Amino acid sequence: MFKPVPVAIGLRYLRAKRRNGFISFISLASILGIAIGVMVLITTLAVMSGFQREIKDRMLGMVAHATVSADGEAMSGWPHAIEIAKRDARISGAAPYIDAQALLRGARQEPAAIRGVSPQDEAQVSDLAEWMVQGTLSDLAPGEFNIVLGKELAQWLGARVGDKVVVTTDFQVTPMGAVPQLKRFTVSGIFEAGYQDFDRRLAVVNIQDAQRLMRMGDGVTGVRLKLHDMDQAWNVAADLAQALAAENRSYYRVSDWSMENANMFRALKLEKTMIGILLSLIILMGAFSLLSSQVMLVTDKLADIAILRTLGLTPGGVMQVFVVQGTLIGLIGTVAGVIGGLVLTFNLEHILRAIERSFDVVLMPSDVYYVTGLPIDLQSGDVVVIAMVALLMAFLATIYPAWRAARTAPAEALRYE
Repeated sequence: MFKPVPVAIGLRYLRAKRRNGFISFISLASILGIAIGVMVLITTLAVMSGFQREIKDRMLGMVAHATVSADGEAMSGWPHAIEIAKRDARISGAAPYIDAQALLRGARQEPAAIRGVSPQDEAQVSDLAEWMVQGTLSDLAPGEFNIVLGKELAQWLGARVGDKVVVTTDFQVTPMGAVPQLKRFTVSGIFEAGYQDFDRRLAVVNIQDAQRLMRMGDGVTGVRLKLHDMDQAWNVAADLAQALAAENRSYYRVSDWSMENANMFRALKLEKTMIGILLSLIILMGAFSLLSSQVMLVTDKLADIAILRTLGLTPGGVMQVFVVQGTLIGLIGTVAGVIGGLVLTFNLEHILRAIERSFDVVLMPSDVYYVTGLPIDLQSGDVVVIAMVALLMAFLATIYPAWRAARTAPAEALRYE
């Protein structure tokens, strides 16, 4: 009753039964195209976000949020550094560590990263103890030279719990020439973090055994930190390094979880962005269908447009009629797509289980994906962006047909009526 004339006419065109059924079919196709595109994009990005969250959680379960290490030498005052760290309310845990590269030899040889940890303190900064599939982290008693291997590393070495592996580190210069440092360790446990960089390349020993192996005395590589808010990792680690530097006038290196895994996070972000762009083409196809239906509708309504113009409707008003109608079609498709996407996302795992039971297949084998279920992380920001993009495409698709309608000359349109 109180709607502007262009809006009222646009709504009437949307509800009215058209003479040309093909135009109605194209309009319905455009609604379905936009709805399917929005639905698929929401579900796909939710699954990708879920996998990214799973990878991130598994990775951060094995690495510290931040590290502070001495610049080019062993850190000797690490107990004092941990004492200072524990006084910071932003830090939830701190533990010393030693990092070294070595060659491990069992039935076969394989390079690996050796990490020396304190079994009692490691739980404060990582979830390594939770990922143990054989043995326990407490088996790394000092002086016993036990070693814990990643599951894939153990397979490549051909080593099992109780077997011996030889660890070869840097060469030492002697009167007889350069001699490699060798030490025989006993495999006391195997862990599976579900992240290949750790399962294939990491071996863990007691920190005191690592000090003897690397001839570091009482020094360590540095201190690992776990924070209540990992987004503050760099600032907290930098504050600790400055406090230590002010006391002993030494330099310290600072690193955080985002720096150490920057390439992986960039790759995950790029992958999600590219998938989003490619799947947006489905919405674009629906927008092109909307464009086609609106062009045919304008052609079909030339006589109506001419009559409206003679009754005083301005070209801008004519343009608004078709913009309103096309935008409403886009809005219907977007709303239907958002609702369908939410329903599909929340029921996707049940659908996959039904498919597996029906066809007797395993769509996500745990030995390939490291997860037994389908991880889903539906982010409201993604849903809003997808809906806004769909509405924008639908709006842009209506501009050209509406502009053509506004340019209609009443005399020319009514000449053959």
